[in-house]
Amino acid sequence: MQSIFRKYIKDIMFGANDGIVTTFAVVAGAVGAGLSTDVILILGFAGLLGDGFSMGFGNYLGSKSERDVTRADGEKYLKSVTKPAILTFISFIIAGLIPLLPFVLGLNGSFGLAVMATAVALFLVGSLLGGSVLKKHWFKWGLQMLFVGGMAATIAYVIGYIVQRIIT
Repeated sequence: MQSIFRKYIKDIMFGANDGIVTTFAVVAGAVGAGLSTDVILILGFAGLLGDGFSMGFGNYLGSKSERDVTRADGEKYLKSVTKPAILTFISFIIAGLIPLLPFVLGLNGSFGLAVMATAVALFLVGSLLGGSVLKKHWFKWGLQMLFVGGMAATIAYVIGYIVQRIIT
């Protein structure tokens, strides 16, 4: 398991980060617009599965192109083109579920819980990447990931809030 994780770290971490950030951005935008929990769930799951497929398939096409170029140069290409795609998709879906869980479970204060769960998940993904894999300062990497996710969510929330007021 450790060797697969290390071999495909880029695919796993990119999928997880994008799954958390994009799904939470959809949730934040919908909450900012004052949409109902039902609509938040519809948008959240539609985005989760659509974006996850797009990320996974995009990774497949990128790996396939890299393989074709390598082979055209007369070199051997040793990496699988399907594993990175599958791992990107799976990590996107698993991590992207985190911001949706409080809404799925119908918990009071779902958005606040989603903010906290997303913040923890982003920090952990960044810390794992920085500390365990790259052997860099784990805390700094955790904060970087948290910052990027927080900025994306803030932008989405504000845009949802503004657009809702403009169109109604």
